[in-house]
Amino acid sequence: MNDMNLSAGFVPHLAPSALAMVPFVSVQDMMRLVNEAGIETVLRDLARYIEADFRRWPEFDKTPRVASHSPEGVIELMPTADTESYGFKYVNGHPKNMREGYQTVTAFGVLSSVANGYPQLLTEMTILTALRTAATSALVAKHLAPEGSETMAMIGNGAQCEFQTLAFRALLGLNRVRLYDTDAAATAKAVRNLTARGVEVIACRSAEEAVEGAQIITTCTADKRNATILTDNMVGAGVHINAIGGDCPGKTELHADILARASTFVEYPPQTRIEGEIQQMAPDHPVTEFWQVLTGAAPGRQDARQITLFDSVGFAIEDFSALRYVLDRVRAGAPHVLLDMLADPDDPRDLFGMLERAKG
Repeated sequence: MNDMNLSAGFVPHLAPSALAMVPFVSVQDMMRLVNEAGIETVLRDLARYIEADFRRWPEFDKTPRVASHSPEGVIELMPTADTESYGFKYVNGHPKNMREGYQTVTAFGVLSSVANGYPQLLTEMTILTALRTAATSALVAKHLAPEGSETMAMIGNGAQCEFQTLAFRALLGLNRVRLYDTDAAATAKAVRNLTARGVEVIACRSAEEAVEGAQIITTCTADKRNATILTDNMVGAGVHINAIGGDCPGKTELHADILARASTFVEYPPQTRIEGEIQQMAPDHPVTEFWQVLTGAAPGRQDARQITLFDSVGFAIEDFSALRYVLDRVRAGAPHVLLDMLADPDDPRDLFGMLERAKG
């Protein structure tokens, strides 16, 4: 817009412009998107987006998430950007919430244009985080788990359980899961949901029983404390451990002796050393960044007896990939509404005039 247009005056601007309208994907919209496409299709698609972004890992701005801790839990911001888009996720983790009838984890996210800073998408990310976490787990296992894996032990049968199991089926063909949780009601819930999906489910009475015969072990517990969900004697040669419960300082699930035996793969070491299983180890404990396995810069599983460990704490690039996926679905017609979020006067210098003209 040139100075001549600016000096010529404007028609009063009351209706929002197209640029000011931001697509919003609500919880209801996200559920429709997933159910209409099919959850396993969505998980496979998300894994492809995540893999594509991991393969260009050096292009991203990266920083450990910004966390605000309290005695009740944690609230975090997870930002990242490439040259075209900026994304962030707001997420909380409050284990006590379940006792009070609330979700332990809730989230929302934004994807914006780097060129002008305008948001391009606002979306719920409670469901989307469960989906992207499961897709990431299965993507990593596809490259690290023993060949021909058929059975997974799932220790911790809360909100992530079904998503993880279905992702491993979608990407690895795995269709048998052995479940254990200290809360029998959580296991019963998971048995009900997964059996309805045609998964072979075995409910177990202990973590030791759950890992029997499993080639993949997933740990996903909510309690924010140093715990020993897996002891060294429970982990045999050749297994892949998908440790996804760690997400803050002072919370672990594995005995340190397991880490001493395993080849450890991580998302972003500066964050994982603060929040992951390796917070128990020396600062120079060797790890491999998973993006390097995808690009061939580092080896993955090298022999059948190797124990591989994905020490996953969740990283912002995975959320960025999920936001890209949802924006592409919205542009293809997926359910959403448009929000009038951004003040966008005809004259960018006359925000006050816009307010005055709105009086009618």
